Amino acid sequence: MTNLPEQELNNVVRKHAEEDFADELAALVEEDSGYKPTAWKLSPKMVKLFILGGKTPNGKEISQKYFGPERLIDLAIATLTTDRALLLYGMPGTGKSWLSELLAAAISGKSTLLIQGTAGTEESALRYGWNYAKLIGGGYTRDALVESPTLRGMREGSVVRVEELTRMPGDVQDALITILSEKTTPIPELLTEIQAQKGFNVIATANDRDRGVNELSKALERRFSFVVLPPPGDLEEEVKIVATRVEKLGRALEAPPVDAAIDEIRRVVTIFRELRGGQTVDGKTALKQPSSTLSPGEAISVVNSGIAMAGYFGTGKLRAEDIASSVVGAVVKEETDKTVWSEYVDAIVKKRWADMYKAFKELE
Repeated sequence: MTNLPEQELNNVVRKHAEEDFADELAALVEEDSGYKPTAWKLSPKMVKLFILGGKTPNGKEISQKYFGPERLIDLAIATLTTDRALLLYGMPGTGKSWLSELLAAAISGKSTLLIQGTAGTEESALRYGWNYAKLIGGGYTRDALVESPTLRGMREGSVVRVEELTRMPGDVQDALITILSEKTTPIPELLTEIQAQKGFNVIATANDRDRGVNELSKALERRFSFVVLPPPGDLEEEVKIVATRVEKLGRALEAPPVDAAIDEIRRVVTIFRELRGGQTVDGKTALKQPSSTLSPGEAISVVNSGIAMAGYFGTGKLRAEDIASSVVGAVVKEETDKTVWSEYVDAIVKKRWADMYKAFKELE
């Protein structure tokens, strides 16, 4: 947990899950009478309650933080009670990172042992590095060792998060094999090793839609249990997800109040679902699909941008012209997307929403 004074913590743009929901976690800990695996802050049932929401035995209301199939949450939590690591897999914007953070916060009380996977991630990010100033002065010593989040998690018995695992080069990914299979990290320079304490595990996220994806080796795949997170099942569920996240981000950013946001959220989500699925919501008209993923995450960004436009430069009511530019920016990523988008606007939007059709056409 971040050691910030309360005033500074209240001013951060985005709190960690364990900070944002500290009251709920405390209530769950107090009422938790279930069996807890070693080093877990909460029992598996209370971890599930924290994520999916509901009421504690004493009637404390716990907010729903993740919207998705209950059985998948059961499977994810159950996996982490074993010695297998968890890989949350799915298209971008299905809440993999958010679920990873919630699980770590509920299980270990902190979600900050995080490694962000990129094409430039080095093996030291997963294992360990060295403070070269101390190395030159005193050689290889424990004091010169720079622990990675993985090493800290092993030593402390905490959950470690690895974001975008498949963005890392294959040889870097494979640094996890020994960690996950042997539960140890050899440090030959010190003639020693760090052995994982009970409570240590890894939650990784990955998707196969982004450019630059590196396939996992079969050896590494065998160390993970895969849980595939699907996109929202229906329109109203996706609208609820987007509206919840937009409202939360608006409070954090202290955005000006805006009216009628839910109406525009429903229209943005409808457009994105239709283009993503290749057909209208009634299933009667086939549509060409753009190259962009048009996930709930992108819908959240579009609506937040529109709220900023409406609140600071508009009428205070979210309208089609406030979101039009962001919608087009989300859909049109490549040259071929222009034709897909133009056909959709003329064939579908024109018949449904005159104000939105006008706003899109004005951008042309």
